Amino acid sequence: MPELVSAEKIKTLVGKENGVSEWILIDQDRINRFADATEDHQWIHVDIEKAKKGPFGGPIGHGFLTLSLIPVFSKSAKYVPEGLKMSVNYGLNKVRFINPVPVGSRVRSKMTISAVEEKGPGRILMTVTHTIEIEGQEKPVCIAEALGMLFF
Repeated sequence: MPELVSAEKIKTLVGKENGVSEWILIDQDRINRFADATEDHQWIHVDIEKAKKGPFGGPIGHGFLTLSLIPVFSKSAKYVPEGLKMSVNYGLNKVRFINPVPVGSRVRSKMTISAVEEKGPGRILMTVTHTIEIEGQEKPVCIAEALGMLFF
């Protein structure tokens, strides 16, 4: 369960870890469903035999599949502002895909509150840096600064 904190306290948590998510399996079925949803059927993702001969030795997950998991990763946040009515995706500041995600890998996110900015009465823009990692590897898969507009 996340700790409920005041909107004022959230501002003091900039630079602090905001949780570590559970591991999520990136299997071929998830990759294929993402390819269907986005119409991105590039062979490095969906053609198993051709991908085995490619640069990664097998199929890999889409970078945007990894990125699209940020909302589920965010459910593991350590701190949630008290009185929050809703939060909406506001965008991304910076995203880097650093390491491929081979089929069968498990990924998770370590979250850090990077910025908190008042945007008007009852609205706060919060930036959370997600460092997404593969189980058993030091080098992260992706580092992304995700923006959420919080409404109170």
